Amino acid sequence: MKTGRSRTIAFQIDAELEGKRIDTLIADAVPELSRARAQRLIESDAVRVAGRPAKASQRGRLGDDVEVVVPDPVASPLLPEAIPLTVLHEDRDVIVIDKPAGLVVHPAVGHRDGTLVNALLHHCQDLSGIGGVLRPGIVHRLDKGTSGVLVCAKNDEAHRVLAAQFKLHSVDREYLALVRGSPNADSGEIDAPIGRHPTDRKKFSTRARTGREAFTEWRVERRLPTLTLLRVRLRTGRTHQIRVHLAASGLPVLGDPVYGGGRALAKAFGLERQALHAAVLGFDHPGSAERCRFESGLPADLQAVLEAAE
Repeated sequence: MKTGRSRTIAFQIDAELEGKRIDTLIADAVPELSRARAQRLIESDAVRVAGRPAKASQRGRLGDDVEVVVPDPVASPLLPEAIPLTVLHEDRDVIVIDKPAGLVVHPAVGHRDGTLVNALLHHCQDLSGIGGVLRPGIVHRLDKGTSGVLVCAKNDEAHRVLAAQFKLHSVDREYLALVRGSPNADSGEIDAPIGRHPTDRKKFSTRARTGREAFTEWRVERRLPTLTLLRVRLRTGRTHQIRVHLAASGLPVLGDPVYGGGRALAKAFGLERQALHAAVLGFDHPGSAERCRFESGLPADLQAVLEAAE
């Protein structure tokens, strides 16, 4: 319900949520809210559990009522910028972009402008506020050095529906990855939890003390003398999942600056970024519920590496 400049989301802790941390169970119960957003709401005294202010670390008890007061979005302070976009599809609910490598998705420290968000604010006049002030319309992200298909929401309901699909892992996501080395098999699966690296907090690792479930499938598309082109399918969507899983399997993504992708070798092929491309994105349209599928072919810089590596 609306309450001035906020709305209240109320639910009861059931058997599935019982025992989880409050920030985690909020993220599980309300798909539009991430765990980080839930933590910020708890810190701002916007969450009540059984009528009392919540703490992020407390555990949910069966039958307790939870109330989350979510402030309404405010106008984005970000400025629209006329950055060219390759639009694969656009309607009243969504816009699907073929993101080039090098384009940051949303503003952050060191990237206050020149981002996809700035471009979207110029392209879509009514986008401000959807999904948050600094990330209007953004449902998922691709790393700066990763190219390919990305969907953005154009209204609050579309954002909610798409966010729920990503949280439930019902979105089809396939990537093309050029990796160093050659796998022994033509296909495989990687089932290894991912969490923060035990010593480097800027990295993720399969050796984390506490990790979240992560599952990746891959198959060989093309073998070259020193490289292999893989088609990779995500069944979960952890941060850096493909890069971490492939590196842990001895097949680091070429040019990966964090997980041992051999940047010198990449530059020898004329490549200035990690060789990872989001080739396929499939989801249920938030307006029509029709299953949509969008594809992007291998970009020119990665195609040039394939030809040079033959």
